[in-house]
Amino acid sequence: MGGAKKKSIGNQEKTSKENPVQDEKGKKGEKKNPFKQKQKSSIVIEEPQGLKTLKSMKPITSQGLARIMGVKISVANSFLRSLESKGVVKSIGGYSGHRIYELGSVEAIQ
Repeated sequence: MGGAKKKSIGNQEKTSKENPVQDEKGKKGEKKNPFKQKQKSSIVIEEPQGLKTLKSMKPITSQGLARIMGVKISVANSFLRSLESKGVVKSIGGYSGHRIYELGSVEAIQ
């Protein structure tokens, strides 16, 4: 029913003269790689600097840490998970990936 209006002969000639590159794009012999490789994030929060920031925060969340440190949320989240596995921070609440942490024991920090 809908669709584009058929171009007049004069307009078809004008567009074919203006865009000769368009014909070259349609060749079947050339294939482009449809998948791009993901870039691994090489940004890592250094532990002393991160712990200093965590001590000043009341609710420790990955979103808050990312905002203060100026990194992506995924980087802050992985940093908090590594600290949780070491026992430095402890998950006290949250849901659906939005965890809230508190500082753990003082011995684990040093």
